[in-house]
Amino acid sequence: MSGTRRKFFQNAAVFGAGLFGLRETLRGDATENVFQTPRENENGRHHSPYGSRGPHARTTKTAVHEQSLQMVTPDVADLAHEMDGGVKVFRLVAEPVKKKIAPFKTIDAWGYNGGCPGPTIQVQQGDRVRVVFENRLPESTSMHWHGLELPIEQDGVPYISQKPVAPGEKYVYEFTVHQEGTFFYHAHSAMQEMMGLMGFFVAHPEKEHAPRVDHDYGLILQEWAVLPGNTVPNTASMEFNWLTFNGVAAPMTTPLLARLGSRVRLRFLNLGMDHHPIHLHGHQFVVTGTEGGRAPESTWYPMNTVLVGVAQARVVEFEAKYPGAWMIHCHLPHHMMNSMMDLLRDRQIQTADQTRTRAMNQMMSLAKSVPFEHIHPSPTAEDAADVPGFPQDAFMEMGMDEVVEKPETQGLPKNWSAGMMGMMTMVRVLADKEYEAIVTKKKMMSSMAKTESQHES
Repeated sequence: MSGTRRKFFQNAAVFGAGLFGLRETLRGDATENVFQTPRENENGRHHSPYGSRGPHARTTKTAVHEQSLQMVTPDVADLAHEMDGGVKVFRLVAEPVKKKIAPFKTIDAWGYNGGCPGPTIQVQQGDRVRVVFENRLPESTSMHWHGLELPIEQDGVPYISQKPVAPGEKYVYEFTVHQEGTFFYHAHSAMQEMMGLMGFFVAHPEKEHAPRVDHDYGLILQEWAVLPGNTVPNTASMEFNWLTFNGVAAPMTTPLLARLGSRVRLRFLNLGMDHHPIHLHGHQFVVTGTEGGRAPESTWYPMNTVLVGVAQARVVEFEAKYPGAWMIHCHLPHHMMNSMMDLLRDRQIQTADQTRTRAMNQMMSLAKSVPFEHIHPSPTAEDAADVPGFPQDAFMEMGMDEVVEKPETQGLPKNWSAGMMGMMTMVRVLADKEYEAIVTKKKMMSSMAKTESQHES
């Protein structure tokens, strides 16, 4: 294998955005045929007391829909489905996962189908949906469909609407999606939510909204409390030291691409312990939707920071008028950082007595362990140590461009990743030539991954 191809597959392994992630999405599918009658599906698992057709169900008809633009969830796979007559059938598996949230930090989380967050489910308004859920966790769980209006027996609250799904058991959820909007699924258990058990559930409208968007992206906001030298999140903690978009902290987050002059939709989903004021640089947007669906146009007004509260979704749209790499981030100061306590395992960087020499030694140790080329931090004044309060942001830069390289980072300035930390990503507004070059490179690398997979199999 050539050096170029080897580097590509190493990068793909780091970011989990290649074929491996797609294969993981389908884990467990070969063990059972889900396309049986609802009563046959009951064997060996829980099922709605109403079977496949609850009292609120309607006869599925062949609907004519506009072809909706699919939402892209960077660094998270979509969940594939198969058809059983007129029903879209999805398979979800809850299980422990190893999750790399930064090039130098891997945690033990819980997720779905090998990923955390879980894979994105995308359906059309009016679809009949069946989700065959399997629990591979060491404790009981259930699945709640947040924001969706459905029969009580499908609501997923332990003991209230169903028995808990025990380890090794399965449960079939089935309902008709009569809403449109940005929803999500999650375990209806507080500590399990904080272990990562959540994912997008997007219902596209029967008729596309106006004005029509050209790009549609989804970002899940999560926070983790992971002590130095540990890998298991402390779900009882009230303070968090790792903040992620779609399961990764910057600079591992994949930049969002937008063609200059296009209209962009961003969907933010928050299921953590903190509210997050999400800010977009360089552009004004309007809030067009919530976790309840589309908002009336009369409520839209220009802004560039939207507060995404706990258990909420916020949908914003804007015209990509200005070329450049524009930041998107939570504006809480500590949420724009990675945990400084993890740089040297159990040694915490002491901001109050830091020096350039100590900072360089610590960063070089990190650079060698990942590895990446460490670039000297930004200049400081000769008498900086004599100024009360110094240092603050000095010495905290962690540029690691080559470790997080991918098509979406092509053309960014050298050391672009140095100030990218925590709950942060960017939207790259590109002219046609630059945009097409990156899209072409992505397609080429995807084709290489498929070819390599065929050779392996």
